Amino acid sequence: MRHPIRLVDAAANRAIEAARVLEDLARFCADDAALTEGYKAIRHDLISALASLPEGWREANRDLAGDVGTAIEGANEGSRESLAAIAAANASRLTEALRSLEEGIKVLPTTSADWSTIEALRYRAYEMNARLTLLLRSSEARQWTVCLLLTQSICKRPWRDVLRAALEAGVDCIQIREKEISTRDLVSHVREVVGDAHRCGVSVIVNDRIDVALAAGADGVHLGANDLAIADARRISGRALLVGATAHNLAEARAAIDAGADSCGVGAMFASTVKPYQVPAGPEWMREFTANWPKVAHLAIGGITPENAPLLRAVGCRGVAVSSCVCAAENPGAKVAALRKIFE
Repeated sequence: MRHPIRLVDAAANRAIEAARVLEDLARFCADDAALTEGYKAIRHDLISALASLPEGWREANRDLAGDVGTAIEGANEGSRESLAAIAAANASRLTEALRSLEEGIKVLPTTSADWSTIEALRYRAYEMNARLTLLLRSSEARQWTVCLLLTQSICKRPWRDVLRAALEAGVDCIQIREKEISTRDLVSHVREVVGDAHRCGVSVIVNDRIDVALAAGADGVHLGANDLAIADARRISGRALLVGATAHNLAEARAAIDAGADSCGVGAMFASTVKPYQVPAGPEWMREFTANWPKVAHLAIGGITPENAPLLRAVGCRGVAVSSCVCAAENPGAKVAALRKIFE
């Protein structure tokens, strides 16, 4: 049986390394000063707490050659699918290592190190990890299946009932389209939607208003042809927000994607009551888009219903954005469920 200081040493090293990775993600990828400072403080506070151990004690008991766990590797250790996945892996490593360290300190035969200090660091890490992972996930383009374009004025039922029914039926994105309410009321509205949607793991996008999206904690902003330029939106938000753009033809799609759009609203597919002036391009435009940009996240838009959606699925469409089809329905959840079934 080896000395328990080996456990403390290994756990401390894992925690410090994980905190450094998370600090770098917060600093260089999420551009979040508070989280960067928070992870730096965790590292420094942990090092300070360990300074009370006898000098050289950890190093004297370290035995890498005799460590039976060095040859054991996790199944997914060699790859990470995204920045959020890196954050999630190191967030778990940090809190697990702190827990192991906390328990190990309790059984050391002679130490003045305080296990409650380590416990406090662990609780701080839980909250910070959740914030960082959410920020990094928000900066990743995702292919949604059914996005609800939520506008209060066209909802047949109270908009909260429409939202609730859509979330329960499996909508995976809510895009808020409100042009008639004040900025203050819009921020309040978006915050309410974000609260309900995020509890269900659903993204929230705000039409046009990057200021509102940032203030209300939304996941992204969708910019039209006459809105803020994509490059300017990036200067304001960095990677804290997804940025979507509308594409009515190849030239608009190419310009948006080259400018750094995370996703494209591809339309108009069919005649729409929301935008009756928009001439439909039809499913062939969807086929052309997916042929040119097969890996770019997209949402077909414009007059889409469960009845005509199969025409889009047949030409490679992977997701749709719908408005009156759901908002003006007697049973909004049934419409969402029907669309999900088509695209699943």
